Amino acid sequence: MKIAMIGAGSIVFTKTLLNDMLGTEALQGATYALMSPTESKLRKMETLAQRMIAARGLPANVYATTDRAHALRDADYVICMVQVGGVEAFQQDYEIPLKYGVDQCIGDSLGPGGVFRALRTIPVLEGLVRDMEEISSPGAILLNYANPMGACCYALGKVSNVPFLGLCHGVQTTLDLISGYVGVPKTEIDYLCAGINHMAWFLKLEHNGEDLYPLFKATCEKPEYYVNEKVRIEVMRHFGYFMTESTGHLSEYVPWFRSSDRGLQEFCDQPAFGGESGAYYNWCATVAKKYAQIDPLTFESSEPEPRSNEYCSYVLEAAATGQPFRLQGNVRNDGYIDNLPQGSCVEVPVYVDREGLHPLRVGALPVQCAALNQSNVTVQALAVEAALSGDPETAMQAVAMDPLTSAVCTLRETREMTGELLQAEAQWLPQFAGKSLRPTPSITVSAGVKPVEVPLDPALAIGKRFGTLLSQDVGCPEE
Repeated sequence: MKIAMIGAGSIVFTKTLLNDMLGTEALQGATYALMSPTESKLRKMETLAQRMIAARGLPANVYATTDRAHALRDADYVICMVQVGGVEAFQQDYEIPLKYGVDQCIGDSLGPGGVFRALRTIPVLEGLVRDMEEISSPGAILLNYANPMGACCYALGKVSNVPFLGLCHGVQTTLDLISGYVGVPKTEIDYLCAGINHMAWFLKLEHNGEDLYPLFKATCEKPEYYVNEKVRIEVMRHFGYFMTESTGHLSEYVPWFRSSDRGLQEFCDQPAFGGESGAYYNWCATVAKKYAQIDPLTFESSEPEPRSNEYCSYVLEAAATGQPFRLQGNVRNDGYIDNLPQGSCVEVPVYVDREGLHPLRVGALPVQCAALNQSNVTVQALAVEAALSGDPETAMQAVAMDPLTSAVCTLRETREMTGELLQAEAQWLPQFAGKSLRPTPSITVSAGVKPVEVPLDPALAIGKRFGTLLSQDVGCPEE
């Protein structure tokens, strides 16, 4: 088995996945191809991987390359975890919108930050699957970790027939929270979860046939529990179901919590991913600075660690052994959720075995849940179109339709912000080279300017007179 890891310069995440795979018996003896365009990071990861293999005494092989084709050739599985532009681009994603009043906590999935991460990432993914079609093993599967997951997988479903599965840990970590709130081991909770990435709904929570939702909701109303997840619990109060991802994530995907000072102070006042402004960017910048100053090989252990809750190794194990594994996966919506757009990306239960990927049909979501999902899917669709076409107007429209941005900015401000982001991130957006947003005329209306009287069609004049009569509360005129 050959496993290509694209974007393997990430010491922390690459190490986590390698530790999981090296500790899985069915995967021992595999060849790991580590690929990253950053030579210095890549070589450090290669050295660490070799130490991990040696510490376990495994027959596995590993090599590193900056040549993507070399990594993909004859690969059976491709794991993608790229972050195009790195922390430098992420800084622009966060700081420029903040100037316009768009306060992001995470900024990697929706909002201006999510849209621009999609614009940078989707062309890279398109090139990746084109290469896979040509040089990887027949039927090779792409496991995607790159964010924004929803938009990236939406694009993958449009540009290629390469089988893919978007992997995230939001459901696993949310189950940990639910388990702690209701006092039931998460392995004993029978659940159904579906929707879109970072906004999937727990439609069923049961233990031994008993509905856990009444207990869970009652616990959430206790102050010491409510304070942990204010936004998620507030949404559940009004929409009926609990959602994946943290308060910090969810606060960006809807218009009600980060668009005013009172909303931020009441619901997003907890540190880090509990709502803090720039929490994820600040964390990424801190980690990047740490690894720039200290060689990670001096403190990262090569000894085996417990298997993480990341799905990757379990998916590969199921494919290798034929023993089915169920997970929450992001896939193209080919009839799996009725009331979300076909062809978009949805997160649904998926079974994996030796025969491949088997998503389950959920049917229709509760209408209010689908409506909230749709507000995000609309932004994803426009971001995908902009990323593939290189049309700056479509990019601006994607940002304009973002629920948080539209609650904070005027259209003129949104256009100015998008233009500034396009200029600041031009080096990572080659599809927009030589293109720019249309300027918006600036017209100042001074006091005393009166509207021009425009002659109306007789039929319209009657309608106007009728409206005037109604506004004067004189009732309907006789025929």
